[in-house]
Amino acid sequence: MKKALFLIAAASAFGLASPTLLAHTDEVLDTQKAPNGGQLRMAGVYHYELVVVKDSKEAKDNAVVVYVTDHDGKKVATSGASGTATILAGKAKATATLAPDGDNRLKGMAKYISALDMKVVVSIAFPGKAAEQARFTPLAVAKDGHADHKH
Repeated sequence: MKKALFLIAAASAFGLASPTLLAHTDEVLDTQKAPNGGQLRMAGVYHYELVVVKDSKEAKDNAVVVYVTDHDGKKVATSGASGTATILAGKAKATATLAPDGDNRLKGMAKYISALDMKVVVSIAFPGKAAEQARFTPLAVAKDGHADHKH
């Protein structure tokens, strides 16, 4: 922990760490309202927003959608991109093959249950570029004990 704080302080002193860079942690992204109701994560130069079915009580074919934007929230065209979403929910593992499906999204299908302990690893490759990965916990209960609801 001390080493991480030192590195951040050193980077800040040399102008290498901007507030924008530090604002892209999972904890900060979890406080932001995602445009499509999913969970946001940083993946290299991109933001991925994962949207999964939230009410599937039994394992069945469900959609998996990933929206791709840049760090300013501008849509990134997904034409020519490909990817996978590996889903661990309950005791089951499923994989969705992601294909372009509109301006800035990729979509696939996988057989999964909407479990609070769901974990998803998304990997997307754009033509001529290395794949970028992000890890999600899309149905986890927030730290304050509240799930996805409004007061």
